[in-house]
This record gives sequence, C-alpha cells and structure tokens, in this order.
Amino acid sequence: MFSKLIALLAVPVVLGAQQMTDTIAYRPVTLVDAVRLAKENNVSAVTAVNSVRNANLQIRSARAELYPSVTGSLNQSKSSGERLGQSGTLVPYNSAWTYSTGLTIGQTLFDGGKSFADVRARKADVVAAEANVTTTEFSVALQVKQQYNAVLAAKEQEAAARAQLELANQELQVSIAKVNAGAANVADSLNNVVAVGNAQINILTAQQNARAASAALTRLVGTPYLITAVTSDTVDLPRATLDSATLMTWALDGPVVRQFQAQLASAEAAQRSAKTGYLPTVTARFNYGGNGTSAYGIGADPFPYSKALALSLNYPIFNGYQRENAVAAAQINAENAQAQIKDQKLAAQQTIITQIGLLRNDEDKIRVQLISIRASEEALRVTQQRYALGAGTLVDVLTSQSNLILARQQLIQTRLDYRNARAQIEAFIGRDLP
Repeated sequence: MFSKLIALLAVPVVLGAQQMTDTIAYRPVTLVDAVRLAKENNVSAVTAVNSVRNANLQIRSARAELYPSVTGSLNQSKSSGERLGQSGTLVPYNSAWTYSTGLTIGQTLFDGGKSFADVRARKADVVAAEANVTTTEFSVALQVKQQYNAVLAAKEQEAAARAQLELANQELQVSIAKVNAGAANVADSLNNVVAVGNAQINILTAQQNARAASAALTRLVGTPYLITAVTSDTVDLPRATLDSATLMTWALDGPVVRQFQAQLASAEAAQRSAKTGYLPTVTARFNYGGNGTSAYGIGADPFPYSKALALSLNYPIFNGYQRENAVAAAQINAENAQAQIKDQKLAAQQTIITQIGLLRNDEDKIRVQLISIRASEEALRVTQQRYALGAGTLVDVLTSQSNLILARQQLIQTRLDYRNARAQIEAFIGRDLP
C-alpha cells in the first residue's frame, strides 16, 4: 500500500514537470503607455485619423466649385490619302500640317447656393470625422484597458494558485508524516495529492490566461514586440469619490454624442444643398482660339483668332425625380442623426447609472472580501493546528482551504469588474477618471 502511495505522490511532480516553460520575452508596459501606443498604432485609430485627411480633401474639392474652370489646348494634324476627283477618279493628296490653339474659361454664376451649402456640408464632415477620431480613440482605449485588466486578473490568479500550492504542499507533508507515524490513514495523503495537483493545474490555467490576454493586448497596441501588464499595477484600488451629476453631464456630451451631432450638422447642410435643385443654374463660358498652318501661330503665317462669350440658364423641369429623391434622402439622414443623438444620450445615461452602481458595489465588495480572506486564512491556520494535534480532521482542513481559495477568486473577479466598470465610464465621458 505504501508503495502505491509513493507512486501517487509522484503525480504532482510529473504535473509540475509538464508546466510550459515560456521562453517568449514580454515587455511590461504601464496602462498609460499601452493606451498611448494603441492610439498611435491601432488600425482603427490610424483609419480614423486618415478619414479626417480625406474629409479635408473634400472641402478643397467643394471650394473649387466656386472658382472658374480653365482649359488650354494645343492641337496639330496632317491628312493624307486619296479622295474623289471631279471626274470620279481617285486623286492622291497630302496636306500640310495645321495647328490650333484654344483657351476656355467657364464659371457658374448662380447655382442656388449649392456650392456654399456643399462647402458647409464638407466642413461638417470634417468635424464629424474629428469626433469619430475621439470616439475611436476611447473605444480602442476601452479594449486596451479590458485586456490589460485581464492580464492583471490572470497574474492575480497565478499568485493565488501558487499560494494554494504552497498550502497544499504543506498539508501533504503533514499527512505523509502522520501516515508514516500511523496517526492518519492513506486517504488523507491521497486527498492532499489531489489538492497539490489541482493547485498546479490552476497555475497552468492562469499562465495560459495571461499569455492569451498579453497576445490580445499586443495586437490592440500594435507593437512589433510582445507586451504585458506591469505586475505592480495589481494593487488594491482606493475608494474614489465620484460626482454622479458631473459624470452624467460629461457623458451626455461625450465623444459618441458629439460625433452624431456633427453628423446631424452635415446632414442638414446636405439637405440645403439638395434643395437647390429646384433653382436654375446660370453659367458663363468664354472661348478664345485660332488655327493656321504655322506652328501654333509662331511664324510668318498668323493665326486668325476668334472670341466667343456664352451665357446659359438651365433648369431641370423633370429629371426622373432625382432632385426630389436627393431632398428626401437628405431629410432621412437628418432624421436618423437626430434619432441617434437621442439614443446615444439615453445609452450614456443608462451606462453611467449602471456602471457607477457597479463601481460603488465593487468598492464595498473589495473591502468586505479583503476581510473575508483574512478570516479564511485565520480559520485555515486554526484547523491546520487542530489537525496536526489530532483534534481535527482532514475534511476540516480541506474545507477551510476551499473557503480561502473561493474568497481569493471572488476578490480577483471583483477587482476585474471594478477596473472594467471604470473603463466603461471613461469611454463614455471621453476622459480618464482620477
């Protein structure tokens, strides 16, 4: 029987030998640096910044409609071949080179204010794009914080599992000594063998969770090297006094709300632009050009030049409901933007109320759970002493260990929930909490 016990006691050693040796180097970074790197490198952040550049280019294009168009031309041609003569016969011919030059200037004199409305719409698009940059930055920051918090939680889980392993090893040594002295049965040692193995499995699980979260964090940050959270950030968070009214005011004017407000301004400007389709368009065009046989008028054969000025007024009497559809589409976009602003304000209100409640609950839970851990540690110490003196059973010790493990896991989860609740609030208000 004792030889079988020795074989079973070797199981935890085998499990420990199978632990993955992580040879990959991780570079610890603070949360502030992780968020900063993500703003610089994350694909969503880069795309949002480039959308502002594109919107500014559209402003330049819209302003160009207010300026005259200028086109210059230089042409030369030479013909040869055959043609019909007077008697119906084919006559070969070979003409000289002919040249022509031209300059055309066009200007829209009146378009119902469409050009100015388009410029205003494109400026509003820039404001919307800039607001989208802010929204994207805080959205990316929220994802970074959540993954960073996941790394911290995994490291806390590993620390708790190692503490669990240390306790299990201590109990295993005590049970082995008692079995050898005939003061305990083999079942006690076997139960402790299982406890040691479970602790080692928990360590492996926590390490894998940390690797996965660090890899996800690295992708969000966009660095060419792997990063992980700084272990020193795993501390008890202080109780912070938050003004609910202030947070609500910030949330109702947060980055997402501002983005939709800018989109509404753009939609309203586009609506004014679409309505100009009901007004006529007046354009002017000036042509100046000449042609001759000398090279573009340079030489003894001068060009005969002509000038032409044309004014035109156009009004689409019926164009297949294109202007009507444009006006209706612009109105729909404006109504959608108004509805989205209202919904985002309600969403911000809901999030702030919910997350502040969770934040305050988690603060109280952390305080209570810290006391619970101390109480569980003291209860375990007493049951261990009773078991060592033969006044208690192994079941009492294992129960106390389970209570301590559960208390630590609850604290780790509450800390994670607390950090994520803060990150949610920061994403909606568009600023970091103190």
